Amino acid sequence: MEIGGSGQGKSSLAAFRKLFSLIGGERHNLIVASIAIFINSALSLLGPFLIGHTIDTYIQTKQYHGVLVFSGILLVLYSASFAVNYYQMRLMGGIGLRMLYNLRNAIFDKLQELPVDFFNQNKAGDLISRVNNDTDKVNQFFSQSLMQFIGSIFTMIGSSIFLISLNPVLGLAVLLPAFIVWIFTRIVSPWVKRKNAESMKSVGGLSAEIQESLANFKVIIAFNRRDYFRRRFEEANQQNYDKSILAGIANNTLGPVYNLASNVGQLIVLGLGIYLILQGRFSLGLLISFIAYVNNFYHPLRQIAALWANFQVAMAGWDRISRILSLKSNLPVIENANTEDSCCYLSFSDVSFNYPSGKEVLHHVSFNLKRGKTYAFVGPTGGGKTTTASLIARLYDPSKGTILLENKDIRSYSREERTRKIGFILQEPFLFTGTVRENIVYGNDDYLNITNQQLTEEIVSAGLESLLIRFENGLDTKVHTTGDGISLGQKQLIAFMRAVLRKPELLILDEATSNIDTVTEQLLEVILEKLPPSTTRVIIAHRLNTIENADEIFFVNSGNVIPAGSLDDAVNLLLHGKEEN
Repeated sequence: MEIGGSGQGKSSLAAFRKLFSLIGGERHNLIVASIAIFINSALSLLGPFLIGHTIDTYIQTKQYHGVLVFSGILLVLYSASFAVNYYQMRLMGGIGLRMLYNLRNAIFDKLQELPVDFFNQNKAGDLISRVNNDTDKVNQFFSQSLMQFIGSIFTMIGSSIFLISLNPVLGLAVLLPAFIVWIFTRIVSPWVKRKNAESMKSVGGLSAEIQESLANFKVIIAFNRRDYFRRRFEEANQQNYDKSILAGIANNTLGPVYNLASNVGQLIVLGLGIYLILQGRFSLGLLISFIAYVNNFYHPLRQIAALWANFQVAMAGWDRISRILSLKSNLPVIENANTEDSCCYLSFSDVSFNYPSGKEVLHHVSFNLKRGKTYAFVGPTGGGKTTTASLIARLYDPSKGTILLENKDIRSYSREERTRKIGFILQEPFLFTGTVRENIVYGNDDYLNITNQQLTEEIVSAGLESLLIRFENGLDTKVHTTGDGISLGQKQLIAFMRAVLRKPELLILDEATSNIDTVTEQLLEVILEKLPPSTTRVIIAHRLNTIENADEIFFVNSGNVIPAGSLDDAVNLLLHGKEEN
């Protein structure tokens, strides 16, 4: 499920249609804003015609009363144009902000739907860049450039109609450079979009590099490898600089060409216009109106040069966003197929698994876990223990074979059903910045709205009060994701309380006691013994004392899971497995 930053996307028009469909709730406001733009353009286009009429009818005949009357009319037109334009800008500002809010929500909701596999294949910094930077580029186009773009199109169409109406031959001659520019734009637009996509990808890479360096800063300091990460950052920064320069060149390519077309158009109207006046086939007022309409046509065309570059930037950003929004989880919920009854709570039947673009990690694994029993999985590092636990929790689906949970295919359970039944305590638990209480009740609707006193009573009834007293301020103890304030062992205690309070039917402990002292570990064993008799426990550990009370031990090595027999047999297998590795 890896997402790329570039590639052959759809056409700009198709991408724009897809983006427009995402903001269907704003269609009414967009229609109103478009009408306002049309009115503003129409009012602006009347000006040159009235000026030419005033010159030919009143100024040349020295009828100054008519000049004053039409000057007043022009003042009213331009004032109305200003009011309409101000209203449209305020309306589009609101549309842009709401669209940005909804777009970021849509991306974040989609990210929450995607499996662990997705986050293993994509850098967090690049995803952050898509949520922040790419959405902002789309918003800037919608809130600032879209209506200017539409307004420029209206003005150009209206100006071309006036030009051809006033003099068809001169009008078509003036519009010829614009047609050549349109062909040039069609040719270079894919290149402009591609360069902007590469620039955005490099921004995502730079963000990922910064995020990785800051997240591992303690390690950098401990090993005194500032030079290594400085070099990595300089490389990412240089790549971003180079891509940004190329994108800037691409974005500014159209501007000079459009200016040249405007200058050529003005030369044509001056040359032919003066010739027609000398021939007596054109008036001075019409020439001035014609020049004004030429400016009204080519000035928006010059604006479109910049706006088109903004459009390509927005579409490149939207391509990166749409790749996320179009992803679907590779862990779908399926209808349960008919299965044979089993006396076991969970069963692996001929299960094989491989990570994307990787070799097979588990080979035709089969085993059964009975309700209420304690099972230990031991083996050398890299043998497949954590992968087996991840398959039990359905963080991944097997490549082959079937996993049954209570005689049903585990894929037939919804996420809510599965997480209520299965608890998972990781070796390095992730906590949110906040308090111990907020981290304990996270994802547990039963305790979300209860008071601290009620939550404390629940903790006591679950036999977890001995863990809570390890925190100076109890439930109100501050927790920071940076690790300041509490130890890694205390983080594991929080994760332990969070999992136990969910009352899971199956509890997986993946090296959950590796950072806890022996006394606390014995305390956790006592708490585990207090779990309901129906709770199935799966323990993955390197410490042999943590598995000595297991009902059954499995040895995991080289992708195979086999019954280990007694604790002594497991020790022999473990020692033999380490020698082989």
